[in-house]
Amino acid sequence: MKIYKYLLFLALVFLAPPAFAFQPFVVRDIRLEGLQRVQLGTVFSYLPIKIGDTVDEALAQQAIHALYRTGFFKDVRLDRDGEVLTVFVAERPAIAKISFTGNSAIPSEKLQEVLNQIGLVEGRILDRSILDKIGQELKRQYFSLGKYAVRIDTTVSPLVRNRVEINIAIAEGEDARIRQVHIVGNHAFSDEQLLDQMELPAIGFFGGRESYSRQILAADLEALRSYYQNRGYVNFAIESTQVALTPDKQDVYITINIKEGEQYRLSSIKVAGDPLVDQQELASLIHIKTGDVFSREKVQESRKAISDRLAELGYAFANVNISPDVDKDSRTVSLTLFVEPGRRVYVRRVNIFGNGKTRDEVIRREIRQMEGSWLSTRLVSDSRTRLDRLGFFEQVGVETPTVPGSPDMVDVNFTVAERPTGTLSAGLGYSDSQGALVNFSVSQQNFLGTGKRVAIELNNSQVTRTYSFSYNNPYYTESGISRGFRIYSRSVDLGANITNITNYSTNTYGASINWGIPLSETNRVSFGVGYENTELLTGTNTAQQILDFIAANGNIYDTYKLTATWRRDTRNRAIFADRGARTTLAVSTAVPGGDLEYYTVTLRHAQYFPIAEGHSLLVNIDLGHGDVLGDTQTFPPFENFFAGGSRSVRGYDTSTLGGPATRDAFNNPIGGTTRVVTNLEWLFPNPFVEKASSMRFSLFVDGGWVYAEGEDLDLGELRYSAGISAIWLTPIGAMRFSLATPLNEQPGDRTQSFQFTLGSPF
Repeated sequence: MKIYKYLLFLALVFLAPPAFAFQPFVVRDIRLEGLQRVQLGTVFSYLPIKIGDTVDEALAQQAIHALYRTGFFKDVRLDRDGEVLTVFVAERPAIAKISFTGNSAIPSEKLQEVLNQIGLVEGRILDRSILDKIGQELKRQYFSLGKYAVRIDTTVSPLVRNRVEINIAIAEGEDARIRQVHIVGNHAFSDEQLLDQMELPAIGFFGGRESYSRQILAADLEALRSYYQNRGYVNFAIESTQVALTPDKQDVYITINIKEGEQYRLSSIKVAGDPLVDQQELASLIHIKTGDVFSREKVQESRKAISDRLAELGYAFANVNISPDVDKDSRTVSLTLFVEPGRRVYVRRVNIFGNGKTRDEVIRREIRQMEGSWLSTRLVSDSRTRLDRLGFFEQVGVETPTVPGSPDMVDVNFTVAERPTGTLSAGLGYSDSQGALVNFSVSQQNFLGTGKRVAIELNNSQVTRTYSFSYNNPYYTESGISRGFRIYSRSVDLGANITNITNYSTNTYGASINWGIPLSETNRVSFGVGYENTELLTGTNTAQQILDFIAANGNIYDTYKLTATWRRDTRNRAIFADRGARTTLAVSTAVPGGDLEYYTVTLRHAQYFPIAEGHSLLVNIDLGHGDVLGDTQTFPPFENFFAGGSRSVRGYDTSTLGGPATRDAFNNPIGGTTRVVTNLEWLFPNPFVEKASSMRFSLFVDGGWVYAEGEDLDLGELRYSAGISAIWLTPIGAMRFSLATPLNEQPGDRTQSFQFTLGSPF
């Protein structure tokens, strides 16, 4: 009996159809149940069953698989109610929020970009399989930064309405540090020479070990390759690189295996094709000569120089192809440069966009690329630079789109974003040479959009009171000759305690007119003529030299001045420049016809040498000299030169540098007729704030001295100082700080370690 029941049970099990199996039937209707967020139309678009279809077991299985593959559902079932097909679904939860905690080396936005690439995005359906990839993908990002000890934990928290929140907790750990970089296979160059080319040295600048970075290592390997190939090793190869990590994941050992090969020289170089320039000019464009050690860098420089020259001639799409022929037996390279100039490109129109205030003519007179002529990349670049130097625009962009239907014609489109060019300022400030400042000024650099400058200035300090009105038209003529004038009144009271200078004061008023003539894109000369009335007043304990000057010349002087100035400016920007130079040579002469006859000559040269991104070396020279002319016997004391203070030689009191002949009986400075000041500065950005464009630091060495009338120039007298300085551009003006130590202080010198200026002109 038991055997019979067992056999009957087995028969029922094996003969009964599966629970999800259907007897074939024709679907008259389809009903969906369990949907919350997914739209009906979305489900029907994936469901391979339509009304009128005959459903069997195979088609039912196909439908279930199709809905699973969408990723929207964690459970799918089919059922039959008469001739109605019922589809039961259970949706996967949606991602309501993704948050990160503990990350500092990589911002959350960057981490989210990584998750976006694997499909983990807020608002999408959660795919549980993706959760397993989170740690792997994020670790890859941290490993590239040398953070091999990073730990990543992912938590999924359910929310209402079938949503979840994903929190990714990151423990970044310490950076893996480089313990040693070892290069194997080098014979031509020492380890020290090669390591100097790399940014991942074994020892950091301050003695600590540097952090490991996969990206920097890749750049270092390319730097090694360039170093060898620029020195003739054309077959140089990096055979392998091993990066070994200690068990505690804190130290990295790097081994680089290289194969140097043999050094090659250039046996010949020729230019094929149509270079379009004569042989003499072509030779000047090629930076490598026959017999030189072969250099990939010099070859690329030559290629670029030829391409740039052709682009200046209108061949904007010229090709210069390099074909080296390597002779292994003689270890030489024969080089051929194939020049294909292509078609000359012409400019149809020069268009200007974005200038709501500035007149078109103000912009067009700065543009050197003309309509109807061939396209010159140099002229287009010069035009953009000139527009940048106007100071009227926050941004200047240029595009050269091809004219439809004319492959040899382009339009040159300049797009400008205007900035406010008018300023109304009033404020307080402080200077170590002027004391407290009160200033008020109204200036318009682009008056009514004409490009003309109009300014009214009123400045009042403990030492100086200045009132002036000035006007300048940079294009008085169409050729770029400028004309301007200035009317001013100035009172200087050197008896104020802040100056350190002997006690006297001057009252001056005058007017001048000047013209400027452009010599080139970077050179300009200007000439001026002016009248000035000066009253010299004495005070208590005024220096005997000044009393003698008044006795010989009186105390009121009318002078007629002629000025000439040459300027050359190749800086990349006016404020916080880091490359280029600015040179100014100015001569001012009080000519016959006035009460005094004398001249002054000043030379200022500032040269910026870029060192690295944001870092540069500044060499500054400031020379001044004055002397008498005609019947005038003594140089006017109010034209004397001074040195010392925050704007010349830091670390010494303002205006105090000079020998005994530049001082009065009370040891107060009276200045001299010759000044020598020099500065050497390493300029670098704010190390405490990333991309702080309003602040810059420097380490400096200053030197300077002033010589009295008749004294010989003895550079051994110069006083030197060294220290650190900072300039911060604020809405109320430039703030300057310096902390300096005199290097060769002598008895009687007045020193001042900390110096501060606020609100004075930049």
